[in-house]
Amino acid sequence: MIENPLIKGWCPGALRPMQAGDGLLVRIRPPAGRLSAAQARGIAGVASRYGNGVIDISNRANLQVRGVRSEYHDALLSALSELDLLDSDAKTEARRNIIVTPFWQKGDPARRLTDDLAHALASSDAPALPEKFGFAIDTGRTPVLRSAPADIRLERVEDGALICAAEGAETGAPVTPETAIDVVLDLSRWFLQTGGAPDGRGRMAAHIARGVPLPAQFTALARAVRCEERPLPGMVAQGYLVGLAFGQMQADTLAELATYGALRLTPWRMVLIEGLRERPEIDHLLLDPEDPLTRVVACTGAPGCPQAHQATRPLARALAPHVPEGSVLHVSGCAKGCAHPGTASRTLVAAPDGFSLILHGRAGDAPSAGPLSADALANRPSLLNKVH
Repeated sequence: MIENPLIKGWCPGALRPMQAGDGLLVRIRPPAGRLSAAQARGIAGVASRYGNGVIDISNRANLQVRGVRSEYHDALLSALSELDLLDSDAKTEARRNIIVTPFWQKGDPARRLTDDLAHALASSDAPALPEKFGFAIDTGRTPVLRSAPADIRLERVEDGALICAAEGAETGAPVTPETAIDVVLDLSRWFLQTGGAPDGRGRMAAHIARGVPLPAQFTALARAVRCEERPLPGMVAQGYLVGLAFGQMQADTLAELATYGALRLTPWRMVLIEGLRERPEIDHLLLDPEDPLTRVVACTGAPGCPQAHQATRPLARALAPHVPEGSVLHVSGCAKGCAHPGTASRTLVAAPDGFSLILHGRAGDAPSAGPLSADALANRPSLLNKVH
């Protein structure tokens, strides 16, 4: 049986960290998901000095410094302020849940839209949205962020026009770079006014699923059907993509990455090194697109997360070689599925008595089989494929 986890309804920040099993979890939200080389070096120093030296990339393309002791939190905030990585207050920080395509280039509207939206969300009259409510600026030729968590999306359609769409809807409103932010804010206010966030919590997809009719302008354009698959490590037009096993690295690795230049964070727990045209020589990176670890996702698990029922990453690492190409295995320490909110080919969800298996679903869905112990799964990985 999968037990119901505690849902806190908010994500950690720098100004409002979350208590984890290894200390405070401090989430840093770099503007537009980009770090200068100096900022990356600074975060590496902060993580070593005030944390346990472990850094995560979240599925919202943020960095998380782990293991921070409470008595060091103020000093850490001072360091982040000097790096220009701190919001004015916790409320502004919580609203700035914006993911931008890491494949933006000079001259396209993505950076401008991201900056304009961040400015609008920081204003005193910005909608009081739930803290998990987020936005995706996905304005490249083809959407790439569909698997990333967001509630309102700016995308392109087949003829190149921009569209604002509610997550869970198949249509949207036509926008221009000049009108997009106002339309995004209007849709945010509609979400609140139509009861999308009772008691201050709620997500757009669930609201749309309840059958609430969208405003007329949001039924004008069909969204693009085609979207890019999750990218793999290697060279891209904007630089070089490198992967991290389970989205985690040591502070020294971040410092080494910074020696190559500015970095863009991605919701796929990868880092794009701007402008790099050669394979970086850094240990502990996933550089081979066929590496089995690119096909598994696992949260921190026990004991790092107090809600996790089992250790997750040792099992995910053991099973990775048995995950077929083109498939994704998600190993979750509880039914929240924080590491991978979307569907996966196979999902293992921990409970006190073992792992339940879910096929082509999310961590909170009904299991197809289980419970199975971690030892049984590691010794007989074929158990993953016994249920069809």
